[in-house]
Amino acid sequence: MSSSSSPALKHSPLHDRHVALGAKFSEFGGWEMPLEYDGVVKEHTAVRTSVGIFDVSHLGKLVVRGDGALEFVNACLTNDLGRIEKGKAQYTLCCDEETGGVVDDLIVYLKDDDHLLLVPNAANTAEVARRLRAAAPVGIEIADHHETHAVLAVQGTKSDEVLAAAGFPVGHEYMSFVETPFEGEDVVVCRTGYTGERGYELIAPYGVAVALWDALMKAGEAYDIQPAGLGARDTLRTEMGYPLHGQDISLAITPVQARLGWAIGWKKDAFWGKEALQAEKENGPIVLLRGLVASGRGIARPHMSVLLAPDLPVGEITSGTFSPTLKKGVALALVNAQVAEGAEVTVDVRGRAEVFTVTKPPFVEPGVREA
Repeated sequence: MSSSSSPALKHSPLHDRHVALGAKFSEFGGWEMPLEYDGVVKEHTAVRTSVGIFDVSHLGKLVVRGDGALEFVNACLTNDLGRIEKGKAQYTLCCDEETGGVVDDLIVYLKDDDHLLLVPNAANTAEVARRLRAAAPVGIEIADHHETHAVLAVQGTKSDEVLAAAGFPVGHEYMSFVETPFEGEDVVVCRTGYTGERGYELIAPYGVAVALWDALMKAGEAYDIQPAGLGARDTLRTEMGYPLHGQDISLAITPVQARLGWAIGWKKDAFWGKEALQAEKENGPIVLLRGLVASGRGIARPHMSVLLAPDLPVGEITSGTFSPTLKKGVALALVNAQVAEGAEVTVDVRGRAEVFTVTKPPFVEPGVREA
């Protein structure tokens, strides 16, 4: 973690704004991004109670265009694009063809049958693009807009008020989007987010990113808008039980193990990893991703051992943090599939056996789907 820039890392077009706000920075997928401004707990609480704004411009942006683009993407990624219509977005997975492991999880925005926008994680954008290009038939183009478009996330109970005050359309359905003009450019306003609260993500060309940030900050003054870093983004998503690639899902952890079967179009003719994932589903996974809530004051961290008895290891923590909402530790863990919800387990927290209860996420009541 550092507040100084590194020439080896990529920067958001809003980097100078973050420096002026006193942000502490950290590396995320090859980008130097704000980790926190005024403290993770304060920023987390602002999102849960009012409104926060995140710069998540490090996220990838891949545009897939051409005749048959929808059918092509649908034959590659797990979820079924036939479930949604134009103007809607869908959570999906890019899996390895042979093993079914997760190359990345991403959001697909369906602009038209021949025009889709994919938003993968920063560190995996190049690999997702590589796999798509290798499989693409003649006439399908995959363009990388990773370093041409910014992404701002306005999240929280007052997000509608902030966007409306800035002149943006609000109130559309969860997992839908509209395009609206701003400073002579088209901005995609998406009713999506990674916090569990009502919110929006705005995708805009770099040229208007600073003006967009300034407009949202100005509009949010009446609602005590709080700039929030990726530290709060992590605690917010963990309270929801949302998986993080590289920890809770990976090439070594399949969607079946991570209990993401709802994001798989099992009835589709094809998607990458279908054969391996169907076999695992039918046979039953050996391990499952479970939620844990601390009974005491213990805070679990990744790679800590989970035990069903003092001498019976049953798994490992994949994500763990202090929940500012619950005021106790919460975690995700990959454990033996026979460990059921409601069971008490212990986590080896630096040599101390801390008791946790296996609990189905989300750990706090979400507001993301509210009408």
